This record gives sequence, structure tokens and C-alpha cells, in this order.
Amino acid sequence: MTSTFSQQTPAAAQQAALALARDTLSIEAEAVLALRARLADGSDNARQFLHALDLLLQCKGRAVVSGIGKSGHIGRKMAATMASTGTPAFFVHPAEAAHGDLGMVTAQDVLIAISNSGETGELLSIIPIVKRSGAKLIAMTGNPRSQLALLADAHLDVSVEKEACPLNLAPTASTTATLALSDALAVALLDARGFRAEDFARSHPGGALGRRLLTHVRDVMRSGEQVPRVPVSATLSQALLEITRKGMAMTAVVDEAGRLRGIFTDGDLRRLIEQARDFQQINIADVMQTKPRCIEPERLAVDAVAMMEEFRINQLLVARGDELLGALHIHDLTRAKVI
Repeated sequence: MTSTFSQQTPAAAQQAALALARDTLSIEAEAVLALRARLADGSDNARQFLHALDLLLQCKGRAVVSGIGKSGHIGRKMAATMASTGTPAFFVHPAEAAHGDLGMVTAQDVLIAISNSGETGELLSIIPIVKRSGAKLIAMTGNPRSQLALLADAHLDVSVEKEACPLNLAPTASTTATLALSDALAVALLDARGFRAEDFARSHPGGALGRRLLTHVRDVMRSGEQVPRVPVSATLSQALLEITRKGMAMTAVVDEAGRLRGIFTDGDLRRLIEQARDFQQINIADVMQTKPRCIEPERLAVDAVAMMEEFRINQLLVARGDELLGALHIHDLTRAKVI
């Protein structure tokens, strides 16, 4: 069995590793807090941020994000976040852009170029062509006096005092700051566009949120012969047989026209058992609940979950007025992964 770091390393070295980890987190946290201070009302950085926001809101095309190395990784995440929150966006590698992919950038687009130095050759080689096409340029750099910053229509300053790397070389605090500011821009865009949870769900139909916000009661309810129901003239024994056959621990009670008149559940049955009554002599109309909990089929399935939790029940009838349309058990919601 391979020994672990803690098993083969002296205690002093272990403490040094933990201290370095804490220092890294502190340095990166301070870098993000410095960005927050830079966006103070009336500051040049705040004006630049709002200008970048305007450029993206007015963009008739897409946000095209580009960067190389670690900045490229941040750029890919930025494009993905924007695309999922209402701003059409994609990532293009600057080297690939210089060899044909630049054709994907149109005059209607906004290019977001990410470079900590602001002097990345691969980016600078494509900027003149992008500018001549009429596309706008937002630069995210750690050097406001760099070529990239000076060429930009809006510049977002992501400079940091130092990297978390002990050698002050590996991009650490600088990439964290860039990622944080890109998220800040995406969130500001989301809010300015009036982007809602339902819109987010439409971009994530395969995820848990998508299921919760796109699944309606009608999509998961039981209908037709699957719905337990007995006539209002039925006996309690007949109702119990229907409950057993349909396996929903309840039955709806309807009149001669099929209109909903009540419900009888396994909870009602337990309360009757405590009274030690003769079930053969009981009519369902005498023991049913006359005001059943119901939900309309157009409602979201998560609303059904909320109702079940509020009233501490495991099933609901689906109805519109007194028209019985279906039935819903908590197991149906679990199978649909709404819960």
C-alpha cells in the first residue's frame, strides 16, 4: 500500500503545507476583494465595467471570448456561463482564429480578449482585423497600459498585487480574479436582461433544475383507468378494494356525472379503525373528505411537491373545478426526479 503524504512527511513539513494552503486562499480572497473595491461608484473601473455591460447588452450578435493558456481556460468558462444565462457566447482560440476561425467573428459581435499581461502576441495579431470588421472589443488584463487595454473599447482591470504561487510566477490569484470578474459581468448581464429561473431551466433541460422548472403536473400525473375512483353510492368496502387495486393509498369519490365529490385516504382508514366500526355497514359518502386537496394539470410539478410538504400528504387529485382529470402520488414525482 502506498504511504500517504501525512504518513511519510515530518509534522513540521505538514504544518508548512497547511500554512501555504491557507496563505494561497487568503491571497486569492484578497485579490477578489480588491476587485470589489475597484468598482466603487464613480471610479474609472466602474465606468469601464458599465461600458462593457452596455456593449454586451447592445450586441446584436454574440460575445466571442478568446484567450490562450490559463486565460483561455477562464475564457471557456466565461463563454459557457454567458451562454447559459441569456447572452449568446462562444470561445475561440486566438491561434486558431489566426488560421481561419476568425471568420466566425462578425461586425455584430463583441470580442472579449483575456490576457493578464495584455501583450499576448496571438491575441494582438487578430485585434486589428476584429476592429476593422466593426466588432467591439472588451479587454480583461492586469495591465491598463498594455497594448490590448489601449486598443479596447472597454477595459476591465484584473490586476493583482501578487500571485499565490510562492515563486510569484504561476497564474493563481490573477486567474481567480479574472474568473470572479467574468462572473460579475455575467451576473450583471443576467439581471439586466431580466433572465429568470425558467429561462435558465430552458438552457439546462437535462439537469435537475430543468426537470424542476419544466415539468408540469400533467407530465407526471396518472390518468384514465389509473386513477382510483368510486361512485358516491359505494360502500367503504368497495372503496377499499379500489384503493388496493390502484395502489395509490386513496380513492377519489365521484357522483353519477363523474364530478369530483370527495376523497378517502389510508389516513382516513386508520382513523376509522380506531373507532372499531363495522366496515360493511359504512357508506363512503359518510366518511370521505368533502374538500380534497387538488392541483391543476398546468401547474408545475414542484408546486405539487410544495403542497404535499405543506399539508403532510403523499397524494393529490388533479382537477379543474369539480372535473377530475388525474391523480398524483409522491412516488410519481420521485420517479420523474422532480424530488
